[in-house]
Amino acid sequence: MKFADIICFEAVQAGLTADDKPSVIAELVGCLVKAGAVQASDQEGIVSAIMKREELGSTGIGHGVAVPHTKHPCIGRLFATVGISFTGVDFDSLDGEKVQLFFLLVSPPDQRAEHLKALEYISRHLHNETFRRFLKESRTIEEIRGVLEEFDH
Repeated sequence: MKFADIICFEAVQAGLTADDKPSVIAELVGCLVKAGAVQASDQEGIVSAIMKREELGSTGIGHGVAVPHTKHPCIGRLFATVGISFTGVDFDSLDGEKVQLFFLLVSPPDQRAEHLKALEYISRHLHNETFRRFLKESRTIEEIRGVLEEFDH
């Protein structure tokens, strides 16, 4: 698995405008809608499913990173997108720090193994301090894509 396999690059967002958890999730799902990866009629249901997942425990894993995710029946294949907040968002992160890097993942309910592989792949890279730093310093979609491609191995 590689970022190129799962990231919907048309939905990547540099400079998120949202300033709280529900708004960030809605903005990122909205990016997937604009990119054509998700139907507009399914946006609310996906946001709701991700928020329900957040109630189980924050996906803010520390180091300024969050990986909100869910499985949803309206999705035909696994999609992920990336968003960067230049100011950071309170996301109830495990370390109490604001989150700047968001990897949002949505997959079909019958693709549990692929969902877990994608989460593992994303998480493994997010534990790399250099990867996180380069992404946090990215200011454009092209820069984000370049970082993802560079680390895609």
